[in-house]
Amino acid sequence: MAAVLGIDPGCSGSLVLITEHGGYIDHLAMPTIKVGTKSRINGAAVAAWMRKYGITHAYLEQVGAMPGQGTASMFTFGHAAGVAEGILQGLNIPYTLVTPQAWKKSAGLIGSDKDAARSRAIQLYPELRALDAKAKGQAIADALLIARHGIGIK
Repeated sequence: MAAVLGIDPGCSGSLVLITEHGGYIDHLAMPTIKVGTKSRINGAAVAAWMRKYGITHAYLEQVGAMPGQGTASMFTFGHAAGVAEGILQGLNIPYTLVTPQAWKKSAGLIGSDKDAARSRAIQLYPELRALDAKAKGQAIADALLIARHGIGIK
């Protein structure tokens, strides 16, 4: 079975696998490790999880600086996205960078509040109880909708 990966990068992000028809396969809350006082992505854990599946393509949210975000948090966020992209390259998984505007538009979320993605994902995957958790559910929802955008389903 072909598996498509959606990645919401960042230390509080998530990875979600769906079929090429949008069926849910599995998800992983972004594993982290402490480096001094900072959290960093546990790249070895992410790579080990990815290797278990026949991932045919990945869709990674293209990140950039956000207004009002401090330089330290911007660095941490960018570092996490870079680790995710490096793992994809190292595992020879084809990938596409997706802007937040693009995947949110295809999910009908432009102009909606942040929790709208989680609400939409719950509508599409009502059996996925992990979406019920507010913060972690948000990251899973984003990754699900990024993957769905990538395969062209709303």
